[in-house]
Amino acid sequence: MDVIAERENRRYLISLKWQQVSGTAEQKVPFEVICLAHAVLEGAFNKAYLVLGGEGWKLRKFYVDGGLKRYLSHADKVDIVTLERFVALANQGKL
Repeated sequence: MDVIAERENRRYLISLKWQQVSGTAEQKVPFEVICLAHAVLEGAFNKAYLVLGGEGWKLRKFYVDGGLKRYLSHADKVDIVTLERFVALANQGKL
């Protein structure tokens, strides 16, 4: 977890992952989703985001398109988004 954001009594947990070239960061995404979902389920946060930046992701489309929801029971508690999508949501006040 990298950032905690608050707005209008809502708390957001944000984890940022950067993958410049292919590597092991992709293998860590499911565990990160489990940790973020746990924090939301415990009631500490209203929502969690996992932001994937960089050009080195082979599975980014799979993750961003909700591919983990089939395998992880609480993956719906975490929005996995690209860096560009996250910035757009934040700029529009739609987090």
